Amino acid sequence: MQLKTKRIESIDILRGLVMVIMALDHVRDYFNYGSFFIDPTDVETTTPILFFTRFITHYCAPVFVFLAGTSAFLYGRNKTRAQLSKFLLTRGIWLIFMEIVVNNLIWTFDLTYSFPILQVIWAIGFSMICLSFLIYLPKKIILVIGLVIIVGHNLLDGIVMQGNSLQSIIWYLLHQNQILVLGPDKMILFHYPVIPWIGLMALGYCFGQLYVKDFDAKLRQTWLLRMGLGALGLFFVLRGLNIYGDLVPWTMQDTNTKTIMSFFNVTKYPPSLAFVLITIGPALLFLYAVENVKNSISNFFMVFGRVPFFYYFLHVLVIHLVAIAGILIFGGNWKDMILTADVFMNEKLATYGYSLWVVYLVWIGIVLALYPLCKKYMVYKLNNRDKWWLSYL
Repeated sequence: MQLKTKRIESIDILRGLVMVIMALDHVRDYFNYGSFFIDPTDVETTTPILFFTRFITHYCAPVFVFLAGTSAFLYGRNKTRAQLSKFLLTRGIWLIFMEIVVNNLIWTFDLTYSFPILQVIWAIGFSMICLSFLIYLPKKIILVIGLVIIVGHNLLDGIVMQGNSLQSIIWYLLHQNQILVLGPDKMILFHYPVIPWIGLMALGYCFGQLYVKDFDAKLRQTWLLRMGLGALGLFFVLRGLNIYGDLVPWTMQDTNTKTIMSFFNVTKYPPSLAFVLITIGPALLFLYAVENVKNSISNFFMVFGRVPFFYYFLHVLVIHLVAIAGILIFGGNWKDMILTADVFMNEKLATYGYSLWVVYLVWIGIVLALYPLCKKYMVYKLNNRDKWWLSYL
């Protein structure tokens, strides 16, 4: 059955691809040996396959946030600024609520909420609220604001706060990845400081101009190619100079492989200029490459790209449940998979986990299992576009 839609397929394909890759990272979180306490990007302790398994998933959050801005622009094509602003404001508040109340629950299964984490849904929600005000500015001004934030925010890296004062907490929310211990069994992780994400969503909003109905397709292809190659070229120049653009400079290691890993070990929390360049650059080249592609593979990824909210919450829930099932089957205390602050403070899962090949098998299985559900929901959304509440899901 062919369903008619005005959605831009290349954007949905890219979004779907990064969301499928995102599941790999989340399966690794719940299944890989020692994953709760081992940094897969630590050059001294990781392996090349583990490092690049983590590196490839770096594309998920920035592309997702960037395209959220693009989707906001496209959604607002037939809306007044006031209507678009209201939608972005209310959806942003809704996403923050869902992050704090629902997402934390399915990530941890902890009814006491002893270890809330502010992750990507929080960052998207907060950025949408900011964008709801920014859209009243001329698009050139929004573009300048986005560029200034992305290019310049690493100047703030030297500002480091400590403690739990109001000033410190505000800074953790804005620009410092930080765990805040609030007691013997209570802590909070400010994992997605919002300043760079606001800038990235603003750039994504401006990027939507390339996809308006009367924009020349050949000119769009030219811009995609130039911007994609330009971002990649700038990444290698900045990273090679090793002076600015990332919180952690790369260093020469005792092997070439480790040196390469150090070079590509860019900072995600918060996303550095180098991080944005090496992720958004290839994403733009991907859009360039798939604009006119239509086959079974592109259709597969497009399904996930059209139901991102539904897929995100569903896949985390399923991954967590499968992890508990694994503990029940292979032995261990399944209650340790209720991820309270105590589990992390006392490293109760330090010896838990499976080999990386198991992670890949579980990832493929879960993605394939979720495909039929996501496709049914996609069809439902397309057949019920008159239901306003579906735009919030």
